[in-house]
Amino acid sequence: MINEQVVEVNEPADRTALQYLRANGLTGTKEGCASGDCGACTVMVGELKDGKVQFKAVNSCIVPVGQLSGMHVVTVEGLADQSRLHPVQTEMVACHGSQCGFCTPGFVMSLAAMLENGDPAKIETVQQGISGNLCRCTGYRSIVQAGMNALGRDYESRLQDPVFFKDTKPPSLGSVQQPLNESALREAMLQYPQASLIAGGTDLMLEVTQRYQSFERLIDVSRVTELRSITETQDTYTIGASVTYTELEQFFANRSEQLVSLLHRLGSRQIRNCGTIGGNLANGSPIADMPPVLICWDATLELCSSAGQRREVDVNEFYTGYRQTVLRNDEYIAGIRIPKTSFSAFTRFYKSSKRIEDDISSVMGACLFEGDGVKITAARIAFGGMAATPLRLRGIEDMLVGKLVNHELLEDVSAALGKAMAPLTDVRASAEYRAAMARSMLERALNEFSGVSKPLVMALELHA
Repeated sequence: MINEQVVEVNEPADRTALQYLRANGLTGTKEGCASGDCGACTVMVGELKDGKVQFKAVNSCIVPVGQLSGMHVVTVEGLADQSRLHPVQTEMVACHGSQCGFCTPGFVMSLAAMLENGDPAKIETVQQGISGNLCRCTGYRSIVQAGMNALGRDYESRLQDPVFFKDTKPPSLGSVQQPLNESALREAMLQYPQASLIAGGTDLMLEVTQRYQSFERLIDVSRVTELRSITETQDTYTIGASVTYTELEQFFANRSEQLVSLLHRLGSRQIRNCGTIGGNLANGSPIADMPPVLICWDATLELCSSAGQRREVDVNEFYTGYRQTVLRNDEYIAGIRIPKTSFSAFTRFYKSSKRIEDDISSVMGACLFEGDGVKITAARIAFGGMAATPLRLRGIEDMLVGKLVNHELLEDVSAALGKAMAPLTDVRASAEYRAAMARSMLERALNEFSGVSKPLVMALELHA
């Protein structure tokens, strides 16, 4: 359904929602980067859950239109009704929140999704909500004010009516397969062994929009019930591979402040609404943010084949080379198991990137320490962005265990760290910068563990 009208869509598997919308006259949705970075293509996607319509903002440039079967897509043309503008549109006009206008529809849709879901009128909420909408004309003050005003309104939405979903069809069985459980997923994998699996598509669809590859058929795992759940036992949390970053934020809000802070810097709200923890692992990227965290948390991955055979792999042993993993062609990641004991330890997650929000890491550092704040009894340290795979530094960990955190230890660790890693140089950062950041991150984590208020002087001599 698009803008309250049920439509029949028969498109290739890799046809994006943006391409479909613009080809069918809904040109208010703009194409900017075609990679999920600028937000000009933002639309709202509504889904009926437990009798209530829930909306989210997504980047239509990297969402296959076939994934939206059974959902309600709202574009900027569909916000206003015949008698009035949407409150966000009204406030954008009143606050003069538009400059050249190209990116304005995306801002409006991001803010509208927040209002439709009843988000609080807090400046931090608005800033987070539009972190994936980039404007190059001028400042964001008037846009943020418009968002604050709109979220503070009393508003009854016609778009929240579940009646809009009465004529929508169940997930399609066309070029985008959409199994609803693991049994159906494995059946689809057996029937179409060459098909690619897709969850959020925030990485996979770049093959289409940036590298001009094509996918004849996709198997969408984003609706597989077992892969969408987070379960808890006395000893562990098990996170389904298709759980999104937004859902992780909500679940870990009171369980890991460090993770939630990191997730606020992982992509934008649009990306976190779609991107999944399993996808972040399966793509094998050396700059993915979650692998160092999961290495520190001593996580185990549950892999399952199309024949139903399951095996467990330590996340640190999952990567075999640049964008290469132990995942076989007939396997998928079913879940990620994390021991609860990891959450009682001291953890720090640090991300270095050129922008605070909506950017890829130059260096990602994760540290876990156990002890009394003076002597370290256990340690796990991992870095991303330093090599072809995420690195766990067992040698550095061994240096720390049983030691007192002091100036001498920091100097010894700094020297050893330079020998333990051989950072790469690319467009995001030089090897020298990465080495300095890794040392700084580890120093900071050790200082915070020991309660030192000011960082101790640490030798940062760089070697070419």
